[in-house]
Amino acid sequence: SDGVLKHLRPGLESLGFQVEAGKSKDEKIPVPVLFGLNNRIDKHFDADALSGDGRIVLEVEAGRALVNNAFLKDIFQAAMMHGVEYLVLAVRNDYRGGDDFSRIHAFLETLYISSRLNLPLKGIILLGY
Repeated sequence: SDGVLKHLRPGLESLGFQVEAGKSKDEKIPVPVLFGLNNRIDKHFDADALSGDGRIVLEVEAGRALVNNAFLKDIFQAAMMHGVEYLVLAVRNDYRGGDDFSRIHAFLETLYISSRLNLPLKGIILLGY
């Protein structure tokens, strides 16, 4: 996913997104999820990219999107992030011969159509690469 972010960085930054620069603490993009006394951030999750207004979070997954259910973690974390309304989830079309995009798309369709779980997000955009 780091290679994909590196490729996307110029375009995203031109649109006003902050983009993760690396894996060290000061290169990550913390998005608050829980506030404590005096509005102190008690808990945050890191985003791969965040729009300037904080409403859109982008997560790029490489090989572990489906195998390790990373897409589910991304959905949960985006739903908990303060002010986030949209999740853009980028996953591989092909990973070790499997079609991660189609399988995750089917999962999201089932989630939406069943109406059994209501998320506080206005939308999830699934991109295949």
